[in-house]
Amino acid sequence: MGVVEIEAQQVPLQTTPGGLWNEAFYRLLRNPGAIVGAVIVFLFVFVALFAPWLAPYPPDEQNLELVVDGCCPGPSWQHPMGVDDLGRDELSRVIYGARNSLLVGIVSVTVGLTAGLVLGCVAGYFGRLDNVLMRIVDIMLAIPGFLMAIGIAALLGPGLLSVMIAIGIVNIPIFTRLMRGSILGQKENDYVLAARAVGVPNRRVLTNHILPNAISPVIVAGTLALATAIIDAAGLAFLGLGSQDPALPEWGIMLTDAVRYLQTAPFLALFPSVAIIVVVMGFNLIGDGLREALDPKLRGRA
Repeated sequence: MGVVEIEAQQVPLQTTPGGLWNEAFYRLLRNPGAIVGAVIVFLFVFVALFAPWLAPYPPDEQNLELVVDGCCPGPSWQHPMGVDDLGRDELSRVIYGARNSLLVGIVSVTVGLTAGLVLGCVAGYFGRLDNVLMRIVDIMLAIPGFLMAIGIAALLGPGLLSVMIAIGIVNIPIFTRLMRGSILGQKENDYVLAARAVGVPNRRVLTNHILPNAISPVIVAGTLALATAIIDAAGLAFLGLGSQDPALPEWGIMLTDAVRYLQTAPFLALFPSVAIIVVVMGFNLIGDGLREALDPKLRGRA
């Protein structure tokens, strides 16, 4: 038996079953902030999915008899969050509003993430149109994101679809730049050179070897972008660029309608605002937890 074999028996190699993603998952489970964020997001998703069973009233049911002197009565046992100027139950509208607000955030980030991954891979690994794509990205990043979203939404016309497209386009250069930089940092590593040396096609090298190791920063950015997208959607709706249907329960639209009653019925703005703040905090906590779990500097073997 050789010296190397003896030393290998005496000093067992430290391995991590399941690889990087399994290790990151267990690290995430040990992060209290990430657990709190996951619970918050799960609760809002649960509320959005089961809104018809959780809401005490239909979100568009009007009862003008509840309106007193043209204003809105405050919370009561029948209406824990009060009613709006048309006698609609505020709690029911907040519950149904979770559907539209989360939908806008998820769809817009998915649009930006998908396009950013494709463009980042093309620019970073294949090098095709790299200079052209990066100059376009630089121009887009030079414009404030929310200002660009306002311009795109105004160009497309008011509506939830326009808001989703606008926020998605704003996120494309961010994900493209991040994906390109991550791939450039991985493509010259030894495992990539070894795969090329044994004749693995470029497409498989990218999808099977580089992408799993390069995508973690993009996933973290996507989680954090969900929080920003919900805030941007509420801001666009507040500016009148969201859906023009006044009966649609959406947190940004509810804030827009509450502006006229900030002094007489501030609770109309309070509850949608709290919902936005809490769900954004949840996504931020998950994003911070993923960042710590996937950070190469924190991948020490236990």
